[in-house]
Amino acid sequence: MKIKKSDTVLIISGKDKGKKSKVLQVFPEEKRVLVEGVNIRKKHQKPKKSGEKGQIIELPGRISISNIKLICPKCAKAARVGYKIINAQKYRICKKCGQEIA
Repeated sequence: MKIKKSDTVLIISGKDKGKKSKVLQVFPEEKRVLVEGVNIRKKHQKPKKSGEKGQIIELPGRISISNIKLICPKCAKAARVGYKIINAQKYRICKKCGQEIA
């Protein structure tokens, strides 16, 4: 998978289109990611003890990998990601500027 945890991404479709945020978690087998502050879901939580009140918690939901683009740290533009093999090691590269992505 070309997107990794703590990458900065741009949302390119959906209700949060245009937002820039950080990837919190990656689910490669499902081809989905959890992005901070995007696709917010409301979860109703029951009270745990008697006398306590229930509450509504807002949590980020998973979004498809096809709905995001990586923001290149070098050129600061949203770009596709490719791979380059140098000395038998695989590196991610920005398709716009050609620079290596850490």
